[in-house]
Amino acid sequence: MEDSLKKITRALISVSDKTGLIEFAQKLATHNIELVSTGGTAKLLREAGLAVRDVSDLTGFPEMLDGRVKTLHPKVHGGILGIRDNAEHQAKMQEHGIVPIDLVVVNLYPFKQTIQKPDVTLEEAIENIDIGGPAMIRSASKNHHDVAVVVDPKDYGLVSAMLDAHHGALPYVVRYQLALTAFRHTASYDKEIARFLWSRQPANPEVALGDTAENQHDLPVEIEFNLQKAMGLRYGENPHQRAALYQIAGSEEHGVASAEQLQGKELSYNNLLDTDAAWELVMEIHALHLRESRAKGAVNHQNLPHTCAIIKHTNPCGVGVSNSALDAFQRAKSTDPVSAFGGIIAFSGIVDEAAAKEIAEMFAEVIIAPDFSDEAKKTLAAKKNLRVLRMGDHLKSAAHLELRRISGGVLVQERDAELLDEEKFEIVTERKPTPSELTALRFAWAICKHVKSNAIVYSAEHQLVGVGAGQMSRVDSVKLGASKAQLPLAGTVLASDAFFPFRDGLDEAAKHGITAVIQPGGSVRDKEVIEAANQHGIAMVFTGMRHFKH
Repeated sequence: MEDSLKKITRALISVSDKTGLIEFAQKLATHNIELVSTGGTAKLLREAGLAVRDVSDLTGFPEMLDGRVKTLHPKVHGGILGIRDNAEHQAKMQEHGIVPIDLVVVNLYPFKQTIQKPDVTLEEAIENIDIGGPAMIRSASKNHHDVAVVVDPKDYGLVSAMLDAHHGALPYVVRYQLALTAFRHTASYDKEIARFLWSRQPANPEVALGDTAENQHDLPVEIEFNLQKAMGLRYGENPHQRAALYQIAGSEEHGVASAEQLQGKELSYNNLLDTDAAWELVMEIHALHLRESRAKGAVNHQNLPHTCAIIKHTNPCGVGVSNSALDAFQRAKSTDPVSAFGGIIAFSGIVDEAAAKEIAEMFAEVIIAPDFSDEAKKTLAAKKNLRVLRMGDHLKSAAHLELRRISGGVLVQERDAELLDEEKFEIVTERKPTPSELTALRFAWAICKHVKSNAIVYSAEHQLVGVGAGQMSRVDSVKLGASKAQLPLAGTVLASDAFFPFRDGLDEAAKHGITAVIQPGGSVRDKEVIEAANQHGIAMVFTGMRHFKH
């Protein structure tokens, strides 16, 4: 049974995406397959010289309600769903003049493309919800023992080849795989609609169905992602682990997963993790500069400073800011030249030839930037193994939710999108920070947010100086950050991602000549820590906001 061939005698064609359709329909015609179609699809096929029967002629019922009703009819669905070797089904079909439809070629209204328009209205989105299409696809998929369904123009070639090989018939294994693809297609389509409608639900619904009123505007009750494999990876974190990159189908997010690779070896699992960390960091500092520019009343992306970050194992080992990409890179590299070797380099602005030449002098795994000048591309092309990624104009982090797998479940949280709440910004020491110290503190705080906890950052106004990351005690992170510093620590500022539980961390930092500290505050020993800062003449700011990164 499962190896049986089914002759295709009649095809119903109704598509929004008309890519490759004429050639496919011409192939069907060579096998004497009758073509039945609707609206614009029928018009296109006729203009190509193909004989086409209108679906309204098949049903004896006109299209109506602005095209909302055209294929929702027993003569369509009876022709698709009727079981060919069921005598009762065949008798009923014959009694009601229902002819069999052996092939359904349908793809759906462009809902995803519609909702990606920045000014799309709810009404416009709703009108692009397909009804008849999914119904026909599901009918044909259910009855795949007798009927074939094609929803993806990429499959036209396979189906054409099978029809040629089997003299106008299709084998069961092909019909089965086409049905599987079709059910995935409609499932993805419905998920996209549900996500969009959830995002547009009324602000204060009187009835919270399927959820409590308390959580109606909290995180969603269910989270579904349609993940599509973008590419296989050589291996995961280690060579014995298999891995691949999947993109969220239909997502409006633009991130490292959708970056354009201009050159270099294939990306690895670890490359992608580190590149994402690097890009998120430079975008954080880019956003900081953008807010400062807006505060001064002069917003111009092109005139913002260049930020360069160098990442190793998802932690920054160098960050620099300057008016030129070259100088920003030199500052980032000089933070820790040894650790920079084999790192991931990210820029917030266009990479020019001067910066590219300097980068080409060292070994790096990946470089990512919004764009590269033609001269920079030529320079980097000499480093054939260097992976060069272009992000384009997507200069922000679009992700709303973060997910992390644990055994038996998934942890979900909102992305840590904030940096500082200025209303909670509090100077708690006798000495106030100077304007240059405040600039350095904000810069250090932005970097600290992207360092694994416990996180300590030593920084100058435009340059990372030392990092203590991932230690089990905060004072150890203070010591580690100082020991890693290649540049003078005297005169730098310090950022801590969470409060100091004891004054020992501040006492240790004071030994190295820091002048100001930024930290969340909130410890039961805050008073002792403030007293320590006053004793050392250090200015200290409480943010009232923590930035743990586990």
